[in-house]
Amino acid sequence: MKIQDILQHLESIALPEYQEDYDNSGLITGYPEEECSGVLVSLDCTDDIVVEAIEKKCNLIVSHHPLIFRPIRQITPGNGVGRTLISAIRAGISVYAIHTNLDNIITGVNATIADKIGLINREILAPGPGLNGVGSGLIGDLKQPVPELVLLQSLKEAFKIPVIRYSPLTGRLVTRAAVCGGSGSFLINNALQASAGIFISADIKYHEFFGGEGEMVIADIGHFESEQFTIDLIHDVILKKFPNFAVLKSGTVTNPVNYYI
Repeated sequence: MKIQDILQHLESIALPEYQEDYDNSGLITGYPEEECSGVLVSLDCTDDIVVEAIEKKCNLIVSHHPLIFRPIRQITPGNGVGRTLISAIRAGISVYAIHTNLDNIITGVNATIADKIGLINREILAPGPGLNGVGSGLIGDLKQPVPELVLLQSLKEAFKIPVIRYSPLTGRLVTRAAVCGGSGSFLINNALQASAGIFISADIKYHEFFGGEGEMVIADIGHFESEQFTIDLIHDVILKKFPNFAVLKSGTVTNPVNYYI
């Protein structure tokens, strides 16, 4: 089986045109016509991920976050992106990213968060123009009303989070929740307008925590933490299509954020 066969399947699930304008999903480096020896699925593509791919004899890395996100002028070992690119090219490893196009489908990244908190009656929070089931964020109903602190505790346990940053509690039971994996502060107003009792995302800035307007709790569970189960999602999507192929989940934790508790 060729690398291209796997990439075509991924792009049939999360179409490349679904990615945001600023994104860089797709094949970052490599030869799609080559035979694939194995796939390593990761959240990020770093030096350690390339080493792991070499050790596990995988010549394709499928990561959620693109290795090249912003334009670069030089590919040298003097910076992390250049160093990782050089390592991958030298080892003959193709690197592919499936980022906001996977974020923007209803069965994508946000579905993994919704699964953890048991959301039902799911809908795209901010639908894309003229697209059905495609857009930013996700909103749904909880199976039963839950006190805010109980929900925060369940998030802490389900996502193995040492600390959650959150806005003032409203004192109401939560019946409806909105989620966005990764940096989702741009959806705070959408969540509020959709009558969410809580908005779960990451990378929320100080002033953005005021956006709940006393009607909605904003919970920042961390960027890595909110997207960590994306590895399982990508792994399962590939394995379902190619059940007898070597598709491996990375065991390397790439989270650059540490917590002193």
